[in-house]
This record gives sequence, C-alpha cells and structure tokens, in this order.
Amino acid sequence: MKTLPVLALLTLLLPAFATSALADRDDHDRARAALERGEVLPLSQLLARIEAEFGGRVIEIEFERDDGRFVYEFEIVSADGRLAEVTVDAATGAILEREFDDDDDDHDRGWDD
Repeated sequence: MKTLPVLALLTLLLPAFATSALADRDDHDRARAALERGEVLPLSQLLARIEAEFGGRVIEIEFERDDGRFVYEFEIVSADGRLAEVTVDAATGAILEREFDDDDDDHDRGWDD
C-alpha cells in the first residue's frame, strides 16, 4: 500500500507549511499595526517604488525589526532572471542594502552592472 508513505511525508511537511503561513500572517499583522500607528509607510507605496526602480518583479516580502527600526526585505527577480534582495527602511523608504544573488562582495551594484 503506497498511501502510508505519502501520509507519513505529509505529516512531516505540514508543520513546516503551517509555521511559514503563521510567520507570514504575523508579518502582516505587525506591519498593519505599525502603519496604523504612523511608524511605517504604506507597503503599496514602497512596492511601487521598488518595482519601478529595479525594473523587476517582487516575488517575496518580509517585514521585520532590524537594529530598532522596521524594515521590509523585498526579493526581486529581474527580467533576465537575476535575483536580488533589497532592504528598505519601512519608515522612510530609504534603501538600506541591496544584495544580488551573483555578487560576492559588492552589495550596491545595479541591475546593469
């Protein structure tokens, strides 16, 4: 019977999916609360700016506290398939860091470098 191994695999994987979904929900709730308190800019405003500036598509967003301030981490894929992670100060919109998947040391290079 092949059903048992599939059920065993699902039993192992479900907690990982549930944890990821809860973390995403927590990010959303914390971001909404910070926006309501006036501590951060609207995500839609930052998202439009990031997509326009980098010319790519945002595929993942994380909201967290880093060194006492709220930041968004945007994972972006360019038209040619390059991946980048851009960290943005959620209160000011300032770009704090850019990391490209094929960069070893240079974290501030543009898409065309």
